[in-house]
Amino acid sequence: MKKTFLLGLILFLFNVSCQAQIEESDVITEKIEKAVESSNEWLKIVDSTNYEMSWETASDLFKKRVTKENWNKALVGVRKPLGNMITREIKSKKYKTSLPGVPDGEFVMIVYSTEFENKENSYETVTPMKDNDGKWRVSGYFIK
Repeated sequence: MKKTFLLGLILFLFNVSCQAQIEESDVITEKIEKAVESSNEWLKIVDSTNYEMSWETASDLFKKRVTKENWNKALVGVRKPLGNMITREIKSKKYKTSLPGVPDGEFVMIVYSTEFENKENSYETVTPMKDNDGKWRVSGYFIK
């Protein structure tokens, strides 16, 4: 009788644990989807060469670390020589709560394989974060 009860208790706790992991996974998947949507919208702004607007729509953390003027200069120097974006495909996306050099929070690191007019093989890393108001906004952008 005790063995049956113990086995039942173990199975119950296992099912509860599995259900909690599934629910947590669903929540993270939803967060990743929102971050990707935010990233894609932000990249459209960058692709249209509206660099000042890309700064304005970035996260508070981003705006504290780089001025609008410096951001505009950086993108003109980096993106303009590449030409127009031809194709862009997500290669990976990872949810993180900690990244080097910034306060802990909620981040999604998204790596895109991108082809530009003047550069076929590029990788763009866009890192949206959940901002203070609960919206996902870009906090980092790098091109390799």
